[in-house]
Amino acid sequence: MAEEQLKPEDAYFSATDLNSYYGESFIVQGVSMQIKEGEILALLGRNGAGKTSTLRSIARLEDPVLTQGEIWLDGKALHSMKSHEAAQSGVGLVPEDRRIIQGLTVEENIKLAQIVEPVGWSLERIYNLFPRLGERRKQEGTTLSGGEQQMLAIGRALSRDIKLLLLDEPYEGLAPVIVQEIEKTLQLIREEGMTTIIVEQNAVAALNLADRAVILDTGQVVYDGTAKEVLDNEDLRHEYLAI
Repeated sequence: MAEEQLKPEDAYFSATDLNSYYGESFIVQGVSMQIKEGEILALLGRNGAGKTSTLRSIARLEDPVLTQGEIWLDGKALHSMKSHEAAQSGVGLVPEDRRIIQGLTVEENIKLAQIVEPVGWSLERIYNLFPRLGERRKQEGTTLSGGEQQMLAIGRALSRDIKLLLLDEPYEGLAPVIVQEIEKTLQLIREEGMTTIIVEQNAVAALNLADRAVILDTGQVVYDGTAKEVLDNEDLRHEYLAI
C-alpha cells in the first residue's frame, strides 16, 4: 500500500490532473504528483508510459499540448505560463538529447544560459561541482564525451536560478562508471536542497537516489509513494518496470 499522498497545498511543487496530447492521442491522462521542497521524485514506467511527455508538460513546452490540469511551483501557477515564463519562474529542464550548442565552448554554453535573468549558480560554483568542466572550459561543448556533455547540460541548468530540476534520462547511453559519477553529482545537488524530478529507465539507480516515486502506465499514475517501497516490492517492480 502506497503511503498517503501529499496534499497539493502542502507541497512545494504540485501537478494535478494533467492531461496532454500529441495530435489526436492523449499521452498524459489525469497525472497528479506532489513534492516537498528539497525532495527527489523518480518518475518511472515502461517506454511509452508518458514520462517525458509529463516532464515537457511541466516545463510548459508546446508539444505535447496541455489541455487540463494545474501546475504549481512555490506558489506560482505554471499552467498559465509559456515555456520561457516557466523557465524564469524556476523550472530547469535537462532533456535527454542534452542540446549542447554546436560551435560554443563549455563556458560559452553556460554563459549563454545566464544572459536572461535571474542568474543562478556562478561559473566557479559549477566548476567546483564539475571539475572536469573547469578543465575543459575552452573546449567546444559538442566534442565532450557523453558523460561530460551530461555534466554540462546539468551545469547549464543550474546556472539559472531554478527551483525545480527536471532530468530526462540522465544516464542514457553512459558507461556504468560514468553513471556512478553522475549519481555522485546528483547526490551533491540533493545536498544543496534542489527539488528534482528524474525520469530514468535505470529504475534502480533512480530509486536509490529518490525520496518518492511515481509510476506511470499508459499515461496514468499506478503508484505514488516512497522510493523504498518500490525497491522492496518485487511484484510492483516486475509488473510495471520489468525489473
